[in-house]
Amino acid sequence: MRVIDLTHTLNSDISVYPGSEKPKFTDVLTIEKNGAAEKLIEVYTHSGTHMDAPAHMCENGKTLDQFNPSDFLGKALIIDVTHLEDRIGFEDILPFGPWLSDVKFVFFRTGWSKYWGTDKYLKGYPVLTKKAANWLCEQRVRGVGVDTLSVDALDTDEYPVHKILLGCDMFIIENLTGLEVLPEKHIEVACLPMKIEKSDGAPARVIALLER
Repeated sequence: MRVIDLTHTLNSDISVYPGSEKPKFTDVLTIEKNGAAEKLIEVYTHSGTHMDAPAHMCENGKTLDQFNPSDFLGKALIIDVTHLEDRIGFEDILPFGPWLSDVKFVFFRTGWSKYWGTDKYLKGYPVLTKKAANWLCEQRVRGVGVDTLSVDALDTDEYPVHKILLGCDMFIIENLTGLEVLPEKHIEVACLPMKIEKSDGAPARVIALLER
């Protein structure tokens, strides 16, 4: 079994959504001074590779700790949309409909993760149209993942795609990386968010399991 890490390393130089602060790491204890090492970490719940819960934008929506752990494990379909520039339309994903009956997750490979840590990462990435998002809800997948900053465009004030997906009791995984090495087919994945009480979102460790 080959294990592929789809998670950006959390550090003080990561790309963050405008208005959010970058993570801060403080050495509270060191081996040299205290005989043990310990860090204080200050991080937003939607920093780095992370998962959005319905509670992120839906009143009375589920928090991540209310999901069953089994909801975070299962098959994902990787859809390559690197040829698309600004939108991922219904017509672009409709051909994949027959493949969705046996998956929990859909991951969109845009190729945008190569810009991680640069200004370009924060703008111009392709996003789902509202029609495409509604169709994914109809397919009853559990989660949608992207290798971009957000499922919505940066200039939105309404966050339509977030509200459609989260309103269907789905969760969203943003800032994935490494999708370019995955085949465009069903793969086993684990998408494990930190277990935080009443969490609207949380940093997550996402891995793919490939047969050799």
